[in-house]
Amino acid sequence: MTETETIAYDVVVLGAGPVGENVADRTRAAGLTTAVVESELVGGECSYWACMPSKALLRPVIAQADARRLPGLRQAVQGPLDADAILAHRNYFTSDWKDDGQVGWLDGIGADLYRGHGRLTGPRTVAVGDTVLTARHAVAVCTGTRAVLPDLPGLAEVGPWTSREATSAQSVPGRLVVVGGGVVATEMATAWQALGSQVTLLVRGKGLLNRMEPFAGELVAEALAAAGADVRTGTSVKSVTRTDGTVVVVTDTGDRIEADEILFATGRAPRTDDLGLDTVGLEPGSWLPVDDSLRVTGSEWLYAVGDVNQRALLTHQGKYQARIAGAAIAARASGTTDLDAGPWGAHAATADHAAVPQVVFTDPEAAAVGLSLAEAEQAGHRVRAVDVDLSSVAGAGLYGEGYKGRARMVVDLEEEILRGVTFVGPGVGELIHSATVAVVGQVPIARLWHAVPSYPTISEVWLRLLEAFRDN
Repeated sequence: MTETETIAYDVVVLGAGPVGENVADRTRAAGLTTAVVESELVGGECSYWACMPSKALLRPVIAQADARRLPGLRQAVQGPLDADAILAHRNYFTSDWKDDGQVGWLDGIGADLYRGHGRLTGPRTVAVGDTVLTARHAVAVCTGTRAVLPDLPGLAEVGPWTSREATSAQSVPGRLVVVGGGVVATEMATAWQALGSQVTLLVRGKGLLNRMEPFAGELVAEALAAAGADVRTGTSVKSVTRTDGTVVVVTDTGDRIEADEILFATGRAPRTDDLGLDTVGLEPGSWLPVDDSLRVTGSEWLYAVGDVNQRALLTHQGKYQARIAGAAIAARASGTTDLDAGPWGAHAATADHAAVPQVVFTDPEAAAVGLSLAEAEQAGHRVRAVDVDLSSVAGAGLYGEGYKGRARMVVDLEEEILRGVTFVGPGVGELIHSATVAVVGQVPIARLWHAVPSYPTISEVWLRLLEAFRDN
């Protein structure tokens, strides 16, 4: 019989992805002893199956598309991409799915790593195999999410791709069906179409990227179709089978589509189903609601940070939450009862509500921060949307011939600040942080006139947006 070992820490972190790593970094910086529990690879989904591999696949695609917009360079890049080289480069960015470097980083900050599946067994107590970890101050659940597959008969036998297979595949399928219209679906459709797949994109709704301004999805859909993808909106999958290696998809409209692989990018669910939540009065498999310090509602010691709380399912936003949570845990551990928890305070993840930035790395890129026009109106703000054609900016013309894009800022007419900004067009991902600063800082429109954009850059769109607001 194996003897159980009990070890006490100030903080126990469940999950060693970017979110868990950042919680541990902040608690260790505050001098708190910290244990980190991970059942897979240290570095998490982002490092191995999401952000890094997907962007490594997309970067050559976007670079080639940009090059083809330039006279004198266009003819030099007309050939197909070297898919094998791109896949190998992607493997390099995932460290060939080995986490030695990330483990070394954890060691460097003085956090203790426990490999295995961690489960709560009661208040402040986590079991990892035969080891029991107790937390004097906090347990932080940073376990993220998993892909959700639809309830279709026989789907498991088909062997469908989720985001993990789509970002880690070692060869290019000749034909790929992508089901979904969100970020994963559009980015992976962009990547695999350019790498040589014939992509069919099936979207249940009316358009793509429905959490952004409508024109974002319209421009991305138009570009995907121009690249050769078959984009079908208002279409659902009725059945999927695989025979002799061929995937056969039947849609609700009766169409029959054959492919080599099928990717379902149709949603995420929290990884909380086997965490022992029932031992602390919570529902297994549920999202974990939190306050702005990321402490689980009704608890004095349990925190839920990153995707698992459903506030903003983005790596950078989860890392932001982790910094807030780490600071709050440290403050409470030191005996502080009066936290800086007001809007934009050191212990409040206010940006989750007001200023979440996101970039979709398609061609064209789509980038947004804050509220869309519809969201701002629904929230009760008196607002006006100001739109500018990005091709009217000198920097866009220099960026590439035939540049096509659009910018929108949503202006609060009572406070004369920005509630949200959206850019769609080649290269706009690098514009969004200026918009994020304007939204977070609640910079008055009158002051923005003094933020002079350099000429000739695409960022001159800020001047065009201000002029459009002034003149209309």
